[in-house]
Amino acid sequence: MASFRLTIEDGQFRDGQGRQIVLRGINVAGDTKLPSEPNQPSHVGDDFFDGDNVTFHQRPFTKQDAPMHFSRIRRFGFNTIRYLFTWEALEAAGPGIYDEEYIQHTIEVLRIAKSYGFYVFMDPHQDVWSRFTGGSGAPMWTIYACGLNPQSFAATEAAIVHNTYPEPDSFPKMIWSTNYYRLAAGTIFTFFFAGKDFAPKCIINGVNIQDYLQGHFINACAHLAKRIHEAGDLENEVVIGWESMNEPNRGMTGYVDLSVIPKEHPLKKGTCPTMWQTFLTGMGRACEVDTWDMGGLGPYKTGTKLVDPHGEFAWLPEGYDDSRYGWKRDAGWKLGECVWAQHGVWDIATDTLLKKDYFAKNPNTGKTIDYPEFTNTYFLDFWRKYSKACRAHHKDCIMFMQFPTLELPPQIKGTEDDDPKMAFTPHFYDGITLMTKHWNSSWNVDVVGVLRGKYWHPAFAIRIGETAIRNCLRDQLATLRQEGIERTGNHPCLMTEFGIPYDMDDKKAYKTGDYSSQSAALDANYFAAEGSGMEGYCLWVYSTTNDHERGDQWNGEDLSIVSVDDKLPETSSILSETAFDQSTTSLVKPGATVVTSETLEDAEINPGNLQRTLTNPSISSAPSDKDPELANAPGYRAAEAFIRPTPSAVAGRLVSSGFDLRKCTFNIKVSAPQAATDDAPTIIFLPEYHFPKPECEITVSGGRWEISLDNSQGTLLQLLRWWHPEGEHTLTAKGPIRKYNLAEGSSDDPSYLEQCQAGTGMSMGSCCIM
Repeated sequence: MASFRLTIEDGQFRDGQGRQIVLRGINVAGDTKLPSEPNQPSHVGDDFFDGDNVTFHQRPFTKQDAPMHFSRIRRFGFNTIRYLFTWEALEAAGPGIYDEEYIQHTIEVLRIAKSYGFYVFMDPHQDVWSRFTGGSGAPMWTIYACGLNPQSFAATEAAIVHNTYPEPDSFPKMIWSTNYYRLAAGTIFTFFFAGKDFAPKCIINGVNIQDYLQGHFINACAHLAKRIHEAGDLENEVVIGWESMNEPNRGMTGYVDLSVIPKEHPLKKGTCPTMWQTFLTGMGRACEVDTWDMGGLGPYKTGTKLVDPHGEFAWLPEGYDDSRYGWKRDAGWKLGECVWAQHGVWDIATDTLLKKDYFAKNPNTGKTIDYPEFTNTYFLDFWRKYSKACRAHHKDCIMFMQFPTLELPPQIKGTEDDDPKMAFTPHFYDGITLMTKHWNSSWNVDVVGVLRGKYWHPAFAIRIGETAIRNCLRDQLATLRQEGIERTGNHPCLMTEFGIPYDMDDKKAYKTGDYSSQSAALDANYFAAEGSGMEGYCLWVYSTTNDHERGDQWNGEDLSIVSVDDKLPETSSILSETAFDQSTTSLVKPGATVVTSETLEDAEINPGNLQRTLTNPSISSAPSDKDPELANAPGYRAAEAFIRPTPSAVAGRLVSSGFDLRKCTFNIKVSAPQAATDDAPTIIFLPEYHFPKPECEITVSGGRWEISLDNSQGTLLQLLRWWHPEGEHTLTAKGPIRKYNLAEGSSDDPSYLEQCQAGTGMSMGSCCIM
């Protein structure tokens, strides 16, 4: 057994005592996408283009508030943190200028996370490249390095950016993700992964733009890894590894025909230009562009719109002074003109598309570049460089491979890339729920099956009824896991993003306090994750500044499990919040009970005071006052769905586990090659929220067990320890059945429940949330 706190053996995460570890994680924090100085949420346009002078020194949160947040997250049952950071936070001021104050803050926050026993892996987060192309991630100077002018993106629709949207309050939901198929992100991702093949004229500082961008990104991440290594007390003890770039995208690489929208781009919302049309509008031409919207049956065309830049270009003007950032652009790369015209893709004089298939094949091998080919070549080349750079400082760390979302993993099984200390990290969202912001318990679609060509007609991918939907979600996740094992080798599968929107149905829950739809949707997703066989899963997201009016403060998204306008989940832990300096935070109401170390010394821990619940109904110093209707009925934000029992450490191998929310029943099956030892039992997080000890019933097939309160990791948790014999064994925990808010359209009618159960052979809890 390796000496690391967490390692990989036989495709599973294992601790120093040989137990299988299930990584139940959460992304921390959504606020990381945005600078803290100045505080610049995506709906604020003031000084937006002063991107060289922003810092992220208080992200993901202040050092003073970190104990409160980590204690809360731990109390909810999470043992793993996907720690978000952005390239912009590291290198905003210019190429090679690293923000050491932000890096030191990161190290100090990681030290606090260590005291709570978390497993942490580092995620270099991005969405559609950058805040300046409508997402998050890369610094502003990378846009200029690519010869693009971010101040002209609004007029040319090279990117749809919330900060520059004419009416931020009417920013279309989820339209930000369409930026992958617009000029700015499409061009930059092509540069990043395949610039040497498709943009050979783009030379900066003597190297191709591909090497320039990749080199700076990798060096920035490696610099952070170096500083964490130099800290001396973080590697392996808390930081277990490094994930590659979040949700990489191939840009235009592989496009068969630039004049049509590829069939593999099912996401259509708002204006939906072809890439050829983006070339034209990027050079100031007006184009009639199709418009689409997302409905219950998927995208549908709504009409057309004239996109007229009135002669404005998306490209930097001729004569632009590159000395601002100290680089030297090659004379063969003209500014003031579309770079793809310079490469002969189209003729500016006649507005004629000359090479519609310019990006379709690898110019060196002649191979058609579909997504598997892209992943096996361009992506893998990047992955090797990134892994080598991380391992140069964090030797033998776990490398978390994130390949393009919902695409096939690279075919590396049995090759040199089949790294024994590697995990693969797919993402999955229920797209219909996410895009429509509505939980449809009547029908859904097997999206992965459609993408893999499983059905000869999409109609056969439809699933009817909530039980079928839940099973369909589970089967899709199981498919993603199995594909990864078959193509990458025997590696753990850690799903690093899944989640649900909380602002469903035009923010109805914020007006009523009824989160039953959110609870049903989130429970269905957790049911899928738990039943898929994945070795871990990280919920998106924890955001400290979420409120009912603006959600996560980023592009209209609202997926945070906590909000300043909602109640904290009631728990019976005496460590309701870890001590912190209230003078430095606005995340607690005046008069709230905050347990300090002195309080604990004086307190007698007994069943009576363990039944106390949080006295603060909200995590905010005051509810949002911008729209009282959205804050007058705070709820518990579907806490019953995300506070759930989880096998933290398994003495042997986890065969299966799952939580039936409606029946408040947790089942687990383990297979042990030998009996669990006294010092290394199977440990299950058994939340008092669902399983108060006096009302908890435990049944085992063998062995002995105990339920106890544990404070070894900074927060008092209720844990079940199970010393089972050798062989396969099962445990069932039952708590009191509580009636949660009824979702619209559900029924208390016993015949309805019996019908659900009879139709599937499953438990009622697997059928519906009532």
